[in-house]
Amino acid sequence: MHASRRRLVVAVLALGIASTALAQGRPDSAALIAAQREAMKALAFMDGAWRGPAWTLLPSGIKHQITQTERIGPMLDGSIKVIEGKGYEPDGRPSFNAFATISYDVNTKAYRFHSHAMGMAGDFVITPTSDGYVWEIPAGPQATIRYSAVVKGDDFVEVGDRIVAGQPPLRIFEMRLKRLGDTAWPAGDAVSPK
Repeated sequence: MHASRRRLVVAVLALGIASTALAQGRPDSAALIAAQREAMKALAFMDGAWRGPAWTLLPSGIKHQITQTERIGPMLDGSIKVIEGKGYEPDGRPSFNAFATISYDVNTKAYRFHSHAMGMAGDFVITPTSDGYVWEIPAGPQATIRYSAVVKGDDFVEVGDRIVAGQPPLRIFEMRLKRLGDTAWPAGDAVSPK
């Protein structure tokens, strides 16, 4: 008898929770997208095709030089930003490829950077600045890799610094890109229904 009563109480509570959720209704999609689109305007300076020299600091201490390209554009009615980064060796062979999205969460009022590169994926906070952005990757106990970018006109400079508590920052990455022009990617040339 005691177990039956407990099941009845659980069922009534579940029904009450479900009724409350249904009464609240679905969020207004148009309002959410409009708020996301408005927030993404803070990163519109990134849009376009970019190319230039870059280097990464290898464990040996040698700077590995490549040519870095980026193509960046809006998707989903401007509510997210899509990024493809590709690095090329001096002989033209691709040696690095990354794909990422940046989105804005209306509820938390925070930007998210979701990245795929070198067989790994991660979800990070990205913060727009007056002329660029900053994002960070946890890199072990008391260590962070901080990427900072400044975009002015046709110049896009991003640096990566390894920051360890009690030590000076160590620059491990730098790219200096020039804007090549606009790109319809990724939203352009969508597959038509016929």
